[in-house]
Amino acid sequence: MGVQLSELFPGKPIGFRDLSGRRIAIDAHNALHQFLAIIRQPDGKPLMDSKGRVTSVYSGLFYRTCRLLANRIQPIYVFDGPPPRFKRLTIKERATVRNRAREMWEEALVEGNLKKARKYAQSALMLDNQTIQNSKKLLDLMGIPCVSAPTEGEAQAAVMALRADVWAASSQDFDSLLFGCPRL
Repeated sequence: MGVQLSELFPGKPIGFRDLSGRRIAIDAHNALHQFLAIIRQPDGKPLMDSKGRVTSVYSGLFYRTCRLLANRIQPIYVFDGPPPRFKRLTIKERATVRNRAREMWEEALVEGNLKKARKYAQSALMLDNQTIQNSKKLLDLMGIPCVSAPTEGEAQAAVMALRADVWAASSQDFDSLLFGCPRL
């Protein structure tokens, strides 16, 4: 949902040392979107293999997970289930924004404006089911637990933290707090 609560909950910087030895429920879709948006070539195109398949998501997922493990942090990736009915309008609005971003990306490429192209490219792509399934498979091969939420992954992560199955939920947004998560 992406509710803006940052002014109500000021963050406290922490490092890997603070999380060492803890289990963290990670908002998987949030993380995958990060990798899809950030790991790109100068013109905004995501990293791809020789067959044109996007690989930036897997690269980001693999290396971030390795870094967490190297710091003795046990990640548990929580994947969204089917979206709730009340989220239909938000999903439709996001598709409109994504389509407009794709148009702006293409225009910027024609203009030769790589800075502008990269900016719009970050909002132009979305995760597909194949990428999500491949991400789960990669995590399984790495021995990392994955949880499939009945609906919102943030809600599932909050429940896991409330039951002390994990120490905290990890996400770039504050939705888990709305579901009662004690630590984000």
